[in-house]
Amino acid sequence: MTPADAPPTPNSILAPADAAADALVLYGESFASRLLLGTARYPSPSVLEAAVRRARPAMLTASLRRQGSQAAETGRGFWELLRALQVPVLPNTAGCHSVQEAITTAQMAREVFDTPWIKLELIGDDYTLQPDTLHLVDAAAQLIRDGFKVLPYCTEDLVLCQRLVDVGCAAVMPWAAPIGTGRGPVNPYALQLLRERLSVPLLVDAGLGRPSHACQVMEWGYDGVLLNTAVALAQDPVAMAGAFADAVRAGRNAYLAGTMAEQASAQPSTPVLGTPFWHQT
Repeated sequence: MTPADAPPTPNSILAPADAAADALVLYGESFASRLLLGTARYPSPSVLEAAVRRARPAMLTASLRRQGSQAAETGRGFWELLRALQVPVLPNTAGCHSVQEAITTAQMAREVFDTPWIKLELIGDDYTLQPDTLHLVDAAAQLIRDGFKVLPYCTEDLVLCQRLVDVGCAAVMPWAAPIGTGRGPVNPYALQLLRERLSVPLLVDAGLGRPSHACQVMEWGYDGVLLNTAVALAQDPVAMAGAFADAVRAGRNAYLAGTMAEQASAQPSTPVLGTPFWHQT
């Protein structure tokens, strides 16, 4: 890991408004946006298209194993829409429960989408959709040896995330809460500890329900977020896509600007110049 790869610190030389200079870099490739967007559960293809155009995400996730009931998720038209949007596609191994199943799905996705990128999902529990932490590292290692650019979906466990980095993952995607719950960061301590200890890009994947959740993790120094349900199931998915995109930018700018330190007691925010001396004690 070179110094250039390490996440910038608050008060860095980058101007917060300079989005071009502050690009998200994953596996040596730059992306203007720090928001990744899912493509499932939208009410219609036209709503999905409008949401993507509003959010302008870095990548769109899609799964070969999808068997959705919504029109936006099935058929030739769906794949044609993804191509027309001209946003890089991040295939995922959603629904896979074994290492071999995930590897086979990834290899199929590489052929279909003509891309080495893969979001590695290896599910260990059908109820919580929690990743299989016992076999995830092995799956990631095999895919990296096979030439994939692996973005692993994982829990916020520090040791697990460090092992993923050790086997070659140049970025890690811990959850904030179980998929689709919208609860936001349920373990702030662990997520902030990850950011302090790991120097690779970290993207929060799953569990964010409100733009304020996205802004919060970006303020902690996370490099990006991946969303689906919070946008797709909003009353107005297009407006919500824009709200999340704005929140991600605001959180990133706040991190780069450097937030003030918390104080245990109130501190005056107005100058005391000209105030009688007996009021200044």
